[in-house]
Amino acid sequence: MSEYVLAGVAWPYANALIHAGNLVGAYLPADIFSRYQRLRGRHMLMVSGSDAHGTPITVRADKEGVPPEVIYRRYHRSFLELFQKFGLAYDLFTSTHTENHFRVSQSIFLALYENGYLFTQKAKQWYSPTLGRFLPDRYVEGTCYICGYEHARSDQCDRCGNLLDPTKLINPRSKLDGSTPELRDTEHFYLDLPKLEPELLDFLRRNQERWRPPVVRQSISFIQTEGLKPRPISRDLDWGIPIPLPGWEHKVLYVWFEAVIGYLSAAVEWSTLTGQPDAWQHWWFNPEARTYYFIGKDNIPFHTLMWPAELIGSGTAFERIFLGQDRGHRLVLPYDVPANQFLNLEGCKFSGSRNWALWGLDLLERYDPDPLRYYLTAIMPETKDTDWYWEDFLRRNNDELVATWGNLAHRVLSFAYKHWGHVPEPGPLADLDIALLEEIERGFQTVGDHLEHVRLRAGLQEAMRLAAQVNKYLERRAPWQRIKEDRQDAGTIIYTALRAIDNLKTLFAPYLPFTSERLHQYLGYEAPIFGRQYTETVEDALGTHEVLRYDPSPATGRWEPSALPPGQALRKPKPLFRKLDPKIIEEEKARLGEPPEDCVGKS
Repeated sequence: MSEYVLAGVAWPYANALIHAGNLVGAYLPADIFSRYQRLRGRHMLMVSGSDAHGTPITVRADKEGVPPEVIYRRYHRSFLELFQKFGLAYDLFTSTHTENHFRVSQSIFLALYENGYLFTQKAKQWYSPTLGRFLPDRYVEGTCYICGYEHARSDQCDRCGNLLDPTKLINPRSKLDGSTPELRDTEHFYLDLPKLEPELLDFLRRNQERWRPPVVRQSISFIQTEGLKPRPISRDLDWGIPIPLPGWEHKVLYVWFEAVIGYLSAAVEWSTLTGQPDAWQHWWFNPEARTYYFIGKDNIPFHTLMWPAELIGSGTAFERIFLGQDRGHRLVLPYDVPANQFLNLEGCKFSGSRNWALWGLDLLERYDPDPLRYYLTAIMPETKDTDWYWEDFLRRNNDELVATWGNLAHRVLSFAYKHWGHVPEPGPLADLDIALLEEIERGFQTVGDHLEHVRLRAGLQEAMRLAAQVNKYLERRAPWQRIKEDRQDAGTIIYTALRAIDNLKTLFAPYLPFTSERLHQYLGYEAPIFGRQYTETVEDALGTHEVLRYDPSPATGRWEPSALPPGQALRKPKPLFRKLDPKIIEEEKARLGEPPEDCVGKS
């Protein structure tokens, strides 16, 4: 596989808190995948940031009577706190409100403009007579003309997932004051998607064997149903990135157009912050590099069609405009878009307005991060929608995470620490010992193959299956009894079990980084498996912004079989996980609000 791997992670709108559906949809999968790639020794770059310019921010700002920047900064800080506590090791989590992002986005615009993929056109846009202003698409909602959903945004329906023609919306109403808007003429820049359609269709067909079936189906059908239409890329707003042409300073780049550019601009910013300003080019101008985009299914068209259209259309002009060099380099296209489907809650869709949701920071007040990461991975909606059920959370925590893996690690380490204090010196390994170690070590291939192809649920299931095999081995070999009769043989059994646990620790590490690090220390290692997360304040022409960064220098973990040496001193272990009381089921259900009106399950 390529030595240079980039994970572009969905940019959360900085207008609302993040819930478990968001975490399992994009953020957690990207972290698991990136941690694995780091263990493989690859040049891994995981980037994202807060989407600061979307109209959801201006909508909330209007409601609260504050500038949009106040809203963006408030939620950006909550994202940084959540991601650190949840263990999402971004190389850089930044925001779109930076001088760097402005410059990169404007360079993409100018490259498309120069290459003839942008044109201006007057069009009808919703206008509020009561407010005396044009309304961005997200300020208007109504009935979807495709599926009949009565609360569709004018540009996209959250129920059927289709991008919409705002002018076709049925029964439109302003989200600001509920008034009925009217269509008026305004002039905007458009991305000429029909001109790019043949290359985009060819791009999709080249990837259809590798991509997940729902991603391929949605992307190709999007073209084949109606064909691509020109799409506006500017808005009548004063919060955002100005159009970099004379006479257009009063309009800004449409958020769908500039937010995806953040994957590129974040890599550029990371390069600058790490003192290697040209390093980003290893991922973006290198045809052998592989870029993965971790998103939810509602964002598929923007990452399989719109973003590739921007990349293709910018051609070699971007390099010349942005760097002042003309080496003929083109920006690389997505290698994979492993988009997840939706996570439901107790049979109903998440609804933040009704508090029918599991908020990330709130969950972390009552539960440790690794059990949450474990359950979310176990039910990850990779190919179809799935559900969080509190009964299932309790069962998987107690019966799988605690009973199968946590108890295994704790009882073996406690026994070894009590009777030896170090890794025992083994005698000749019996056939059972050798067979166990060989099976566990094959996990680096089997689990690794799943992780390599972003089959994260399957990888976790295989790791847990291997943990169960170690439990079966211990039942047969019974070191707790053998030590009474043959201390040397008991030491050989415990040595074998410790080697197996050391291997399992690595297999679980991308999924369970906090407890894997603790177990790593109990086994007597000094240096950590992974690097260090930290926040940093960065200053530019737009002011200061706080970023989340990852320092890989302390990391020593490798995706390879254990070399646990006999005689290595062990540390006194503590349980890795805690068994949960069944009473949490009713307690957690009581915290929820009313199910959404359109809920089928009506939990």
